[in-house]
Amino acid sequence: MEFAICFKGDMPLERTVALCKQAEVAGFDYAWFFDSHVLWRECYTTMAVCMRETKKIRYGPCVTNPGVREWTVAGSVFANMCDVSDGRFDLGVGRGDSSRRLLGYKPCTLQEMVDFGKFTHALVGRQSVEFMGKSQELTWTHGHAMPIWYAAYGPKALTEAGRHADGIILQLADPWLIKYFADQAKLAAQAADRDPRTLRVM
Repeated sequence: MEFAICFKGDMPLERTVALCKQAEVAGFDYAWFFDSHVLWRECYTTMAVCMRETKKIRYGPCVTNPGVREWTVAGSVFANMCDVSDGRFDLGVGRGDSSRRLLGYKPCTLQEMVDFGKFTHALVGRQSVEFMGKSQELTWTHGHAMPIWYAAYGPKALTEAGRHADGIILQLADPWLIKYFADQAKLAAQAADRDPRTLRVM
């Protein structure tokens, strides 16, 4: 079992950095940051500062979505986060509930979520992607293998997570519910010829 601390983005930078440093000393494994940029502070600049002040703890958005940033911009941000932290960056992604609805938009589709994960994962890994009819590549990045977590609760989302994700994000504390949701994703992983034991559960 691993432990994480999660930030909404409602504290000053100095306090956030201090808590990340304390969490690392205490043996925490992750620091996650909400990515609802109107509700809370923009998270990636804060994460980058925290990364430079720590050595082991991993970081990531919990969660971002495909609909608030142009995808090559998002991929460039994620690649730079991987470079800044020497690979200590995981991508948590969902459909964009609070982030999108607050702006008057509907959440993205599950297919957009999956495509966004594949697209940015390829860019971060220094692979070429097809964009606007052209092949694009981030030639400056170091080709990190960025883990991807999907926020998933419904059966369709859990199926996509099992097929494509490294982990699923379940913001729940009931053991039986966690098992109920996780088992659905693991069955989907098995059906997709993936090892369900490798699917991580938050």
